Amino acid sequence: MTAFSTTDAKRNVLILVIAQATLGSQLPMIFVIGGLAGSMLASNPCWATLPISMVIFGSMTTAPWLSPLMQRRGRQFGFTIGTFAGAAGAMVSAIGLYQGSFLIFLTGSYLSGIYMSAQGFFRFAAADSASEAFRPRAISYVLAGGLISAILGPQLNKLVQDTFVVPFLGSYVVIVVINLLGLFLFFGLKSGTQSPDETTKAVVRPSRTRRELLTDPKIKVAIIVAMVSYALMNLVMTATPLAVVGCGYTTNNANDIVTAHVLAMFLPSFVTGHLINRFGTYKIMAAGLIILSGAGVVGIMGVELENFFLALALLGVGWNFGFIGATTLLSSAHNDQEKGAVQGMNDLIVFGCVTLASLASGGLMNCAGSTPETGWTAVNIAMLPLLTLAGAALIWLAMLAKSASPVKGKVIK
Repeated sequence: MTAFSTTDAKRNVLILVIAQATLGSQLPMIFVIGGLAGSMLASNPCWATLPISMVIFGSMTTAPWLSPLMQRRGRQFGFTIGTFAGAAGAMVSAIGLYQGSFLIFLTGSYLSGIYMSAQGFFRFAAADSASEAFRPRAISYVLAGGLISAILGPQLNKLVQDTFVVPFLGSYVVIVVINLLGLFLFFGLKSGTQSPDETTKAVVRPSRTRRELLTDPKIKVAIIVAMVSYALMNLVMTATPLAVVGCGYTTNNANDIVTAHVLAMFLPSFVTGHLINRFGTYKIMAAGLIILSGAGVVGIMGVELENFFLALALLGVGWNFGFIGATTLLSSAHNDQEKGAVQGMNDLIVFGCVTLASLASGGLMNCAGSTPETGWTAVNIAMLPLLTLAGAALIWLAMLAKSASPVKGKVIK
């Protein structure tokens, strides 16, 4: 296992925070305009959010090979691949828009998903180099870099989305530039590459098989809560621009609402790590699920701008608590030799569910009712089954920990 000094750990976290803030701005841009561009290019409105689904599908299918690759070659190598893919994806998407080709646009969206997968490992890279006590804060600080991306991405869209005659073309040109400049960020990242002997053990002879890892209660529940938190966030956020515009508001209103949402996703990160250390991982994950439920209730109550802003803000905070809590729980449930397998499986399952959620989002929004209002209601009602699943899983894990405490002398938090 590679050892990191406190200085190295803090430097890695700083680099990853900057990367999250700058490179990460492309994802809010894509999520705002992807569905709107899809509705412009698709022959059937039910497929409007398919470009967003392709981004997430790209992330899902990338994680299983990118995670082991980074374990062998280092985080810097994997992040460089992701950034090149982000540039290529934006370029291909721009060509699809220019030619009016939905298929080419979907291809570019898939390539953008490779970048999304790489960005998802920023949090694990921070955890790799951090001490056990610093780990929740390191993960939180990296995700907190999304505050800048929350502001930068949608506001850049406002400035450049109508630069060319073809709508949204300017946004994808800017995303290409962001990725090419962002490549230089990773030169200073200290890699956690293992020695050849350690890598062979990790890849060929892991401490536990994948089946055994998936039966570990902590790993299982961490994956479920992360999956539900991310899927519900994506389900609602993907439908939001379509709902906002469909209810008579403007694209700029949609950009502002997504800005508020992404701010709510990342602003709590400055304190989430401290809250986890103080109250325990289980309680923070439970709080996240409760807040996500509140977002659904507010969404069902109406389609005024205030409802959209509040629902999306609650959605962001709920995602933050649920996702950071689940990531912290997962990081504590495996050893260094197992991290490539565990992290790859985690993101495969999480983003597989998120892909289905984004596909369902377009169908619910555009095809589940006769009006945008009824479609938006259907999206919010669809949150209930997944919230029930995650809540039940978390209660089960807490009961297991409580029953084990007399034997082991402590309750796992």
